[in-house]
Amino acid sequence: MADRIQRRADALSKELIVAAAIEILDAGGERALTFRALAARLATGSGAIYWHVADKNDLLAAATDEVIGRVMAGAISGAEPREAIRAIALGVFDAIDAHPWVGAQLHREPWRSAMLQICESIGGRLQALGVPERGLFDAASALVNYILGVASQNAANARLVPLETDRSDFLATVAARWAQLDPAEYPFVRQVAAQLREHDDREQFLAGIDLIMAGIATLR
Repeated sequence: MADRIQRRADALSKELIVAAAIEILDAGGERALTFRALAARLATGSGAIYWHVADKNDLLAAATDEVIGRVMAGAISGAEPREAIRAIALGVFDAIDAHPWVGAQLHREPWRSAMLQICESIGGRLQALGVPERGLFDAASALVNYILGVASQNAANARLVPLETDRSDFLATVAARWAQLDPAEYPFVRQVAAQLREHDDREQFLAGIDLIMAGIATLR
């Protein structure tokens, strides 16, 4: 039995296991990811998989590392620091939109490699911009928390409605409800109702990055 498990394990690689795990996670979320489902997809036994990953937490971490690693690999190394921060932020935003489970994993275990990669990439660019040491940790934390918070919430919002829902029609319906609110109780919400209907999630996300960066610039 041990020999058979060893042979199956040798036929696999951690990369293949992680790729299959990402497919399962994207299709069904964390609940769908079991070693039985993974073994069935890879046409192997669970024992062969355990040669490469210790448990589900280890597998989730490896899958998250893979997704975030792609974002970091795609970052433009020679870009001006401010533009690099915007590119990294948008890359993480899009990655979490495509893989909602990544946001949950980053929040659950922020000491893992994927979070460290994000923090290092953002923090290193802030250092290059001349942010003083006394404000560096707060500035990096503000950016990282904004990126992950907004990206995760956006991904969650997109999955609150049926897949066939037209985004423009849905926002138009919500905006119409806002416009009908009591003007004395909700003056601001009524005022921005039209902008809700027309806004672009990615553009608004980047506008938030720019606002935070403008505040960070005052630290210099």
